[in-house]
Amino acid sequence: MVMKMEPAMRLLLVVAVVLFLPAVIAAQTSQTPIQGGDHIRLPLPPEVEKTPVVDNYFGAKITDDYRWLEDAKSPETRDFIDKQMAYTDRYLKQARIRPEIADNLDALIHVTSWSTPVQRGDSYFFIKRLSSEDQPSIYIRHGWAASSTAKPASKATSAKQGNTEIGKDIRLIDPAVLSRDPNTSVSLLDVSQDGSMLIYGVRQGGADEEEVHFFNVKTRKTLDDSLPAARYNSVDFAPDLSGVYYSRFTHQGSLVSLHKFGTRPSSDPLIFGREFRGEPLAEMDLISARVTDDGHYLVVVVNRGVPAKRVDIVYRDLRKPDNPFELLIWGFDSRFSPLYANGDWYVRTDYKAPKGRVLKAIPGGVAPEAWDVIVPEGPDVLDGANIVGNKLFIHRLKDVKSETAIYTLQGKAAGTVEYDGIGDASGVSGSAKDRYGFYSFQSFIQPPSIYRYDTVTGKQEIFAQPKTPFDSTQYELKQVFYKSKDGTQIPMFIAGKKGLKTDGSERLLMTGYGGFNLSETPEYLIANHYTSPAHFAISGRSNGGLLMGAAMTQRPDLFSAIWCGYPLLDMLRYQKFELGRLWTSEYGSAENEKDFPYIRKYSPYQNVKPGTAYPAIMFFTGDSDTRVDPLNARKMAALMQSATSSKRPILLHYSLKSGHSAGVSAAQLIDDYADQLAFLWTESGARTADRP
Repeated sequence: MVMKMEPAMRLLLVVAVVLFLPAVIAAQTSQTPIQGGDHIRLPLPPEVEKTPVVDNYFGAKITDDYRWLEDAKSPETRDFIDKQMAYTDRYLKQARIRPEIADNLDALIHVTSWSTPVQRGDSYFFIKRLSSEDQPSIYIRHGWAASSTAKPASKATSAKQGNTEIGKDIRLIDPAVLSRDPNTSVSLLDVSQDGSMLIYGVRQGGADEEEVHFFNVKTRKTLDDSLPAARYNSVDFAPDLSGVYYSRFTHQGSLVSLHKFGTRPSSDPLIFGREFRGEPLAEMDLISARVTDDGHYLVVVVNRGVPAKRVDIVYRDLRKPDNPFELLIWGFDSRFSPLYANGDWYVRTDYKAPKGRVLKAIPGGVAPEAWDVIVPEGPDVLDGANIVGNKLFIHRLKDVKSETAIYTLQGKAAGTVEYDGIGDASGVSGSAKDRYGFYSFQSFIQPPSIYRYDTVTGKQEIFAQPKTPFDSTQYELKQVFYKSKDGTQIPMFIAGKKGLKTDGSERLLMTGYGGFNLSETPEYLIANHYTSPAHFAISGRSNGGLLMGAAMTQRPDLFSAIWCGYPLLDMLRYQKFELGRLWTSEYGSAENEKDFPYIRKYSPYQNVKPGTAYPAIMFFTGDSDTRVDPLNARKMAALMQSATSSKRPILLHYSLKSGHSAGVSAAQLIDDYADQLAFLWTESGARTADRP
């Protein structure tokens, strides 16, 4: 039966529906399970099965509901990842600020950039990425010329090298030629002293492992020889260029071998490893091997743990066949870093000097007490030391600002390197025999620039400086100090646009790594009204991801949004996966009865409390992380989604390509950063009208 409706009645019904719809929408919005910033709405996260596994730690029973997510290859785990990424994509498609952020990042990242060069004679070898490219290539430049202001070379140099190449950047290794995968990257590992050959690595995505290849600079061809994909601690040319010394990490210990060109790597003889002087060398002992610039010695450094609490150094004279390794330092529970110049040995060390000093070493097992002090311990931490142009460049951190002092090899003060403002410098690198050294400098509001330093005159010239579309004059950087619980003055940098309000309304992003210590909570920034918890976002990756895990579980009330990248989170089990065993020297291990109570107190995964109002969180990881196992982020995301009572988004951003190390394409980098920043901006209280 069809019922006729009069026009007036139809009009009345339409009006009623129009009036009723806002109430329906409001009711639906209020009932939306998950409510993000900027009106983002989500359903509940994908349901994740709990399969309890109970472990007994010295009488304490600990339940793990998501142990099954540790198996990255199981169909169940892959299904979990697919559903989580679909859920995260649903959030990101609603983040209205993301396209704007991606456009800004595209302009900032697609600029020509350089690495600090390696000088060999009159040639410079470096990494460079053009603004239009996804990956950097390896280049050579013959003769000195700053990249932005190339100058003609002298007639003598022109005659020697030919006019066509002087001052030009010439591409040697292009990753786009090696693979169609835009996430294939190359690294410059070593250049022979005569500049005729170089060693480069090839890495897929962000994995730690890389293949090693050898390139003849004169013929512009890669040799047939190569070393298979692995974690290499070092690769150095033998002095006669007949092969390379390399150290490869294995879970049974680092092994130093000699590869002769034209032979199979499987037959490479072991040079150092497994044991020395009756002492076993195992997985925790990271070994590197370098050849001195004069080709006289192979120097082997044994780092005991990460970070090392004991470092041993031995060396072999390569001028005599089958020479035994001799001692520079062995068996002292302190850190030593070797420096070599003109046949003399020096070390940077914290032996009886917690903030560091430089000693002139006496080989042969002589105790450090008998060594001469070249640079004494000072009030600031000695962060690095290099010998360039037969001068010592001492890099220190003063209130977390870079300062570099210069000394003669006899320890006499010889000036300082002047930097352009408050920031971070790399320290001066180069060779004892070279006149020039190189360093990079950057700050929170200055992009990195690379400088050449003349060790004779002190003159500094720009080697390369990116043309970044960023007006630093509109921003300001200042340093402030606040007291920790023990009264120590802690330095902190605050960067932002000029005229920053201090009424608590500004959105603030705080980043942290934490070294291998947990930082105090940032009460200072809130107490001084730089921001408020509703607008406060924090981010950190790797060990900084652990710092984020501690922050979200210990003080969830302080933050509005947290980005937790490539993190360690299950500290009761981290040592069982990937490189975790190496870090037990710093974190300890729950397998040790003494360590267990302390680790249990702070381990983020074991300190999630159901019913707590946690802030918005994005866990960020990927399959190519072969350093910190992605299981940490998978398990923590599932647990947090189950536990939180805040109705704020808890997301897992999981990439099938990116990983812990550098190497992803510029396009992938832009996408990843855009996702990260869009989340942090949106969840730190931003509204559409408040966009910068």
